[in-house]
Amino acid sequence: MSQNDFWNNHQTAQKVIDETNLMKKKYDNLLSLIQELDDAKVSFELIQETDDAELTIELENSLELLKEKMQNYELSLLLSDEHDSKNALLEIHPGAGGTESQDWGAMLLRMYQKWADKHHFSVEFNDYQAGEEAGIKSVSLLIKGDNAYGMLKSEHGVHRLVRISPFDSANRRHTSFASVEVMPDIDHSIDITVNDDDLRIDVFRASGAGGQHINKTSSAVRITHLPTGFVTSSQAQRSQLQNKETAMKMLKAKLFQLEKEKQEQEKAAIKGEQLEIGWGSQIRSYVFHPYTMVKDHRTQHEVGNGQSVMLGNLDSFMYAYLQWHLSHQDNN
Repeated sequence: MSQNDFWNNHQTAQKVIDETNLMKKKYDNLLSLIQELDDAKVSFELIQETDDAELTIELENSLELLKEKMQNYELSLLLSDEHDSKNALLEIHPGAGGTESQDWGAMLLRMYQKWADKHHFSVEFNDYQAGEEAGIKSVSLLIKGDNAYGMLKSEHGVHRLVRISPFDSANRRHTSFASVEVMPDIDHSIDITVNDDDLRIDVFRASGAGGQHINKTSSAVRITHLPTGFVTSSQAQRSQLQNKETAMKMLKAKLFQLEKEKQEQEKAAIKGEQLEIGWGSQIRSYVFHPYTMVKDHRTQHEVGNGQSVMLGNLDSFMYAYLQWHLSHQDNN
């Protein structure tokens, strides 16, 4: 940064500054944790000498907070992949089953919104298709925040729900599925070439909330990538041009994710391995009857309080996934 030609390429310079700020933040956090740990040691020594009950309670409380801070710091160290720091594009697509699966899709949407709120991340709707009776047909979100993609990439795959259906008058148990796609919000520095001849672009009137322009102009845009069958759509912006740019950005993110997974499959094939994760694989089960449990099938991490998970308490699953993912990278 001290070089005279540092600002000759503004984009490269800004990237260096962002990386430097991130490293400085991690370093400052480490120094703060060391200081808090030293303070706790001093308090513990005082308690041993004085047997002060009030100081004991104060130390117990501070140690709980310190433990949480240390876990968050370790989590930040695990987020070391190239695109982990980026914002996340997240899509939810209910499986077959009509109202049941569409309601499950809406439950997942609320879960991720609550998780984002807990981390003070912003959530923007790119596209929202409501279900006919309840729930959603599909939804596309942009979740903005530090390491949003790095944390949410653990959610990529099929999520399975087992419950007594609120839509079944006979109170029978139903199993529903919904797929969650998570992609990094890639910037223009990543070159993804899309041939115009490979695209079908449709415009239509938006159907969701978004102001008075909704249903008055054909501002919503749907892009179909013919070679892959990928479909992206946007209706959140006021103009057709803005929605087209958003839909194209989402398509490039999907193509980037597809290429990344192809490379992982090729590496596994060379090593004679079978990947445990792929497009459409079931990653997690949410069981609400006859007992309550949420279990991740990759990491084997499970939680008995399913309601807590649905309220957005997903960090333990994300933390377990990052450790599992790192160990698999080391083995490869």
